[in-house]
Amino acid sequence: MRKTVFFVAAAVIGATALAGPAMAQNTGTSTAAAPAPATGMVQLNVNTAVNQTLVNKYVRDAPNVALAKCEGASPKFASPVLTFSNYTPGPFMGADANISADVELKPGTAAGTYPLTVTCGSQTYSAQFSVPAAQVSKVPSGAAKAGDGSMAG
Repeated sequence: MRKTVFFVAAAVIGATALAGPAMAQNTGTSTAAAPAPATGMVQLNVNTAVNQTLVNKYVRDAPNVALAKCEGASPKFASPVLTFSNYTPGPFMGADANISADVELKPGTAAGTYPLTVTCGSQTYSAQFSVPAAQVSKVPSGAAKAGDGSMAG
């Protein structure tokens, strides 16, 4: 059994060694230009390992953060429905950004899609983000209250 494993491993290593130079020769230069890396961006929130749907979505009743990658003096976020505070330089985990700011939704903002921009020096970057509908914040009169024992018989 050990001899078989050894010969299979040797065959795989040998095949890799032979294919490596051949593949290197076939990778000639392409005439198509590679896309230039993005020089800047702006987004609202960062995805997490648990929730992969947070980017460019306002999360009610949770901290929200605007993030940007840009060059230039005095970065400034703007949106008609958000206020920004606590500008903080990066880098940041989960986003290729060099500046962030805490975000608060302006009272009375309706559900919908809104613009988010960042201006750094002479460059401006834009994105769209969504605001979900607000949840019911007042319990109707006479409603059952889970966990308080009022339903116990």
